[in-house]
Amino acid sequence: MRGLLLGAVCALGLVSLPAQAQDYTFSTTSLTPEAAVIAAQAALESCRDSGYQVAVAVTDRHGVPLALVRDRFAGPHSPETATRKAYTAASFNMDTTALGLETQADKAASGIRHVTGVLALGGGMPIQAAGSLVGAIGVSGAPGAEADDGCAQAGIDSIQDELDF
Repeated sequence: MRGLLLGAVCALGLVSLPAQAQDYTFSTTSLTPEAAVIAAQAALESCRDSGYQVAVAVTDRHGVPLALVRDRFAGPHSPETATRKAYTAASFNMDTTALGLETQADKAASGIRHVTGVLALGGGMPIQAAGSLVGAIGVSGAPGAEADDGCAQAGIDSIQDELDF
């Protein structure tokens, strides 16, 4: 009787047969710590070449820090700021300059700025491989968002060829 009931329930689609493991799991790709260090160092060097003392943070796809480097004269606030920019870029999979514009006080998404850890200031960029988010980079300390963005892009450029393989 029990088998008959189970068969009827399955026939109605109310219970499925044993699922495959792939129905309950998924795989993701994320930056390695080695790639994060390369990107962070390249961004730091780019800023140095322009005369800026900065901090650079690189996170995995979830916004968890993998690498952090601070130049000797970068402000004491810059490591936290760089980390929050990278976290924000990873969280929203968009650069923080664009997010800053989309979350201004007069915009519908302005409340995002009140989420813990989010920093909608330029200098944070997602890092992608084959169109998927794999990490993010944040730079803090250059004179303005455009300069922070330029250094962050230099960090991404330093690893992009390997990511594209």
